[in-house]
Amino acid sequence: MPEYILNNKTVIITGAAGGIGQATAKLFAGEGARIALLDLNNSRGESLESALQDEGYEALFIKADMTNSSQVAETFDLAEKKLGPPDVLVNIVGVSGRKWGDGPVADCTEEAWDKLMSINLKSMFLCCKYGVQKMLNQGQGSVVNISSVLGMVGGDEDFSTHAYATTKGGIISLTRSIATYYAGKNIRANAICPGLIATPMSQRAQSSEKIINKLSHLQPLTADFGQPEDVANAALFLGSSMADFITGAVLPVDGGWTAH
Repeated sequence: MPEYILNNKTVIITGAAGGIGQATAKLFAGEGARIALLDLNNSRGESLESALQDEGYEALFIKADMTNSSQVAETFDLAEKKLGPPDVLVNIVGVSGRKWGDGPVADCTEEAWDKLMSINLKSMFLCCKYGVQKMLNQGQGSVVNISSVLGMVGGDEDFSTHAYATTKGGIISLTRSIATYYAGKNIRANAICPGLIATPMSQRAQSSEKIINKLSHLQPLTADFGQPEDVANAALFLGSSMADFITGAVLPVDGGWTAH
């Protein structure tokens, strides 16, 4: 059997049915991992599971609300029972809050604030909580949390979603706290901060001529949107043994956005 990067490794991916989640699942499965696919979207999750299984990969979709503590705990138990204890946890779950009224702090609605804190940040806490518990039991593990460039830098009027930015900054702080505290337990934690990536979640930006015209400044490396595979490749590196001496890192995958 070829020596793939993730041979005999169990990986849990949250938010697996989204654009970045699907790209990550396909890449990790192709590198030999057993994949637990966690998402609330039943149809897309089952479709991804079937597609991976048709390719001969070991994949299990589990529908779960990652903001619900008991569902997360039960889901992680089921994934461990079916696939083995997690070696890698990739947390991608997250949403935009514009439909609930996210915006500049003076205008942001309380509904948007509360929704984003729950879906984007509480979910990360719960998944890290139960994932790290299982990694402690086996004496090793790697956590990769997906944040955003807006967790690192402020956005202008086109990216003035302050609740969203706050959750993404919180993910960075949580990741680095995990990295520091659990380093002696052989558990690593790193964060990825994507820029504008061509996924269903970024349809607003992809259809905005104003934002498209700004890409040469925002992401000068390509003057274009990044691809989900760009983030998946970074997650593979940080999650695997290739990054065994890396923890607490915050890696922008942003075409140069945060290098300004």
